[in-house]
Amino acid sequence: MGSTNFFDKVYEIVKKIPKGKVMTYGQIAEILGTQDARRVGWALHGNTDPKIPCHRVVNKEGSVAKNYAFEGWEEQKRKLLAEGVKFKNEKCVDLEKCRW
Repeated sequence: MGSTNFFDKVYEIVKKIPKGKVMTYGQIAEILGTQDARRVGWALHGNTDPKIPCHRVVNKEGSVAKNYAFEGWEEQKRKLLAEGVKFKNEKCVDLEKCRW
């Protein structure tokens, strides 16, 4: 699977995540038949379409991205809170309540 095709598939999955919910990089990788969660991260990092809600993807512990699209983790958290996502601490989403 070429990078462009893979990236497009990642974006299609991410577009389906509803407001107030999150998925992990690993969940998306698993749906795509790979264990390469890091590649999912690269796809999201390379996204330029603001309609793709990349902020709804977190790591396996629920932590927001350290350098979320160069805007910082605070911006990712702000967007998630605005959608009603619950956090269990400063940088970690409550996956039990918010995982899609």
